[in-house]
Amino acid sequence: MLKEFKQFALKGNVLDLAVAVVLGAAFGKIVSSFVSDILTPPIGKLLGNIDFSSLFLNLTSTPIRSVAEAKALGAPVIAYGLFLNAVFDFIIIAFALFLLVRQVSKMLPPPTPPVATKECPHCCTMIPVKASRCPNCTSSQSEA
Repeated sequence: MLKEFKQFALKGNVLDLAVAVVLGAAFGKIVSSFVSDILTPPIGKLLGNIDFSSLFLNLTSTPIRSVAEAKALGAPVIAYGLFLNAVFDFIIIAFALFLLVRQVSKMLPPPTPPVATKECPHCCTMIPVKASRCPNCTSSQSEA
């Protein structure tokens, strides 16, 4: 059983998937940092010094000054600023993956179209693959 597990774990697809998951997680952290530390501060500055991560709706009658304070108190809030950051993260990651897949698709050879014709073994003319009889020499294709 240990030998089978070792063979499974060392297969190319499993290792490729493991590497992809680790790189994807690291890329996600980079994008999250890019959004929260680089992208949203200038946007917030343009919109009147708004800090997206601190935007929330208080669902209690108790005054709460920040999302962190609400979490510490266990107070229910709608932290829509954090949600906006997550949306920005998603859009950037989706766009980066789109660009990656687009470039990889350009590097791959185009798919080969399915074969539509074959050569008649009797008269050497091209006929449809599904033909049961050659239209030129009338030979049966099931004989070939």
